Amino acid sequence: MLTPGPLPDWASPNFGPRREGAKPSLIVLHYTAMANCAAARRVLCDPATEVSAHYLISEQGDVIPLVPEEMRAWHAGAGAWGGIADINSHSIGIELSNTGFAPFAAAQMTALQALLPGIMTRWQIAPQGVIAHSDCAPGRKIDPGPRFDWRRLARAGLAVWPDAALPIDPQTCDAAWAQDVDAALRTFGYTADVPPLVRLSAFRLRFRPRITGPADTTDLALARDLSARYPAPLPSIWV
Repeated sequence: MLTPGPLPDWASPNFGPRREGAKPSLIVLHYTAMANCAAARRVLCDPATEVSAHYLISEQGDVIPLVPEEMRAWHAGAGAWGGIADINSHSIGIELSNTGFAPFAAAQMTALQALLPGIMTRWQIAPQGVIAHSDCAPGRKIDPGPRFDWRRLARAGLAVWPDAALPIDPQTCDAAWAQDVDAALRTFGYTADVPPLVRLSAFRLRFRPRITGPADTTDLALARDLSARYPAPLPSIWV
């Protein structure tokens, strides 16, 4: 369920002003990797940890506001997406209480799906601006991980999903095709500051979980579709 209104006193002290007048153009989804929501809340509200997020969603679907949306929460750390280097200044952070190994609870996903449209409308964030922590910190972070239902969000218009005619029998790409995959991933928004295989792994974690090995023709089809329809930089208006 949605917690009505802001908390009387902001639960987490771990925030500051957005730098250089930045406004959110991204929503970054995380899992807490904690035993339960209460433990996650303690960490996110402890000034000694210097971490926070704008919202925490429990397994039961409780939405807990921790930091005002207009302020800069400390959730993303080092990373980049679509040419944006200071992710914290340009994003809203949402933590989902989950160990990283369990399916996301139905009530939790329903609450997230109810929360996102308001944030996206208030800040004019396009669906392609809803990303994983692993997208903006490839090789460093893996959340919200392979068990998160990105297709569900995409069907609701709250994220994006590739729509391409896939090969019936995917085959390994040759070297030139692998370069095409990597170029498409960078056009879509993945940072150029990591090796190509790290970009490929981050892309697969979101769109093809548990697929390993060299880039193949399915990677190429999906990456080309995403880069053609949703090239970075992000649009400034949600349409």
